[in-house]
Amino acid sequence: MEGEQSNIMSQKSTGSKKFHSGFVAIVGRPNVGKSTLINEMIGQKIAIMSDKAQTTRNKIHGVYTKENSQIVFLDTPGIHKPTSKLGDFMVKSAIGTLGEVDAALFLIDASEGIGGGDRFIIEALKKVKTPVFLIMNKIDKIHPELLLPLIVKYKDLHDWAEVIPISALQGNNINTLLEVLTGYLPEGPQYYPADQVTDHPEQFVCAELIREKILHSTREEIPHSIAVAIESMKAQENGVVNIGAIIYVERDSQKGIVIGKQGALLKEVGRQARRDIETLLGSRVFLELWVKVKKDWRNQERVLKDLGFRND
Repeated sequence: MEGEQSNIMSQKSTGSKKFHSGFVAIVGRPNVGKSTLINEMIGQKIAIMSDKAQTTRNKIHGVYTKENSQIVFLDTPGIHKPTSKLGDFMVKSAIGTLGEVDAALFLIDASEGIGGGDRFIIEALKKVKTPVFLIMNKIDKIHPELLLPLIVKYKDLHDWAEVIPISALQGNNINTLLEVLTGYLPEGPQYYPADQVTDHPEQFVCAELIREKILHSTREEIPHSIAVAIESMKAQENGVVNIGAIIYVERDSQKGIVIGKQGALLKEVGRQARRDIETLLGSRVFLELWVKVKKDWRNQERVLKDLGFRND
């Protein structure tokens, strides 16, 4: 994964067809399936998935490239009422994204009713001048007869450019979504090489994969108190990549939970993370994990910036 957003490639055309490209934000309440959707569209895991809300903290840039088009997706943090500086960062990051894109996908959970969180996001979307799609996810969880009345309810709340029901988990209607969305893109350059799927450095994705395994293995009080930082990453002559990572928690009790009895949980986290990282890098990986306490890190602006949480 190489290249930066600033390294814009020259516009190209294949045959008589002009090249179309653009940036698309995916917004919605926490835990509606945004990360699952972006991974499905890209065809590779770049955003972590968990059944715990608010697991996405940074805007993930995923790149989908076809012969005559390229879509750069921004998977934003779930919009919610913030309870810490980290939460405030997440909400500002999500809403701020709407002014940077060529289109927006508002993702909802079709198996749940319209709530206050949905209405709050819709009010923000009314200020957006670019096309906004209503993407109704998890249609596999509801009876087909209930879908049309739900569509009518949402249409009464906003003038959507398109309404597309999908199941991100099962891959239903994803190709249709991509085809329709491509039709809304302006003519433009190819921003990234065709084989690049994200603009985040490998260290960022590796840290996120480690955090995902912790989320899957720990109780409710742990997830939002955890951050992962890659301290070292170096390829050896034998092809093995050595990675050292620090897992930050806020309290000593949380450190014990993450390590587990006789280190069992931390070893299992390392085993699962190493498997995904090896798939990502295409190399064997030696992964070392340490757990450190950084008290109340979610409310310390300097620490948040050091860990990569920025609103600028």
